[in-house]
Amino acid sequence: MNPDAAPAPEEADLPVEEPPPACVLVFNASDPSGAGGLAGDVATIAAMGAHALPVVATLVMRDTAEVFDQHTLDPDAVVEQARSILEDVTVAGWKVGFLGDAETIGAVAEVLSDYSDIPLVAYMPALAWLDEDQLQPYLDAFRELILPATEVLVGNHQTLQDFLLPDWDSERPASPRELAVAAAEHGTRYVLATGIALASKGAEQWIDNVLASPQGALTGEKFERFDAAFVGSGDTLAAALAALLASGSELQAAVGEALTFLDQSLDAGFRPGMGHVVPDRFFWALPPPEEGADGTEGPAPDDEPPAPGADKTRGAARRVH
Repeated sequence: MNPDAAPAPEEADLPVEEPPPACVLVFNASDPSGAGGLAGDVATIAAMGAHALPVVATLVMRDTAEVFDQHTLDPDAVVEQARSILEDVTVAGWKVGFLGDAETIGAVAEVLSDYSDIPLVAYMPALAWLDEDQLQPYLDAFRELILPATEVLVGNHQTLQDFLLPDWDSERPASPRELAVAAAEHGTRYVLATGIALASKGAEQWIDNVLASPQGALTGEKFERFDAAFVGSGDTLAAALAALLASGSELQAAVGEALTFLDQSLDAGFRPGMGHVVPDRFFWALPPPEEGADGTEGPAPDDEPPAPGADKTRGAARRVH
């Protein structure tokens, strides 16, 4: 025995390592505008306090106004990205966005099938820019392979109606419950439909967003319309919801918080180029506004910024810039 050797530290004296944030693995397109795709997902998931594991599914050529083209990847390369990180990191949630083509959808679905107990939020964007010979196989594959693994399908109301009920011929739009019934036929548990126009008189300036199951509407939020066009809002909502579910939030509470987060991100949105407005996912981290030209004052400098989901926009003017 060496009398000069330092005694071994007691176990209680060892520093306790803080648990890591919930990790969300995201399959989505690379979007050079930063408005949506993986860049938007990473920003959103970080803003919600989780950690994104981004897997590039395809390369989209776009600016803030429109999509021009895409360059798909070898599906094996997409799978290899995912398998590499899954061997190292424990994933608590999935988010699926635009995957490029039917072959990549099949590859991603194979990965998802090995982790069926992890909640999946799938986002269906508007894909009118795709050629018809690409669009229909993509929609068919997504319907057959991704929907069965999906906990919540997110999308604009009209986009979801065209996707889930392509033969809908009624003059009235499909209800969120009818969309959920159609999704449930493929295995999806819930549908979160956004941008639902309100038909009642005097409600034209508001839009509804509803979470529904085949049994009916469960929760939702109505928000005032913005006088602006956005890019990246659907990815923002789906990524926020995936992060909240991965962190252990109950579904209906998570939907309410994700919708409020989206509304505030759009309210603080900015126009980086000549196209549409981009959501500001870090609105809550910005310094308080200084006294404006109208003489109004912002919060005191030492006020804490509102946390994500804090309801700071009720009654406030829409201030997209």
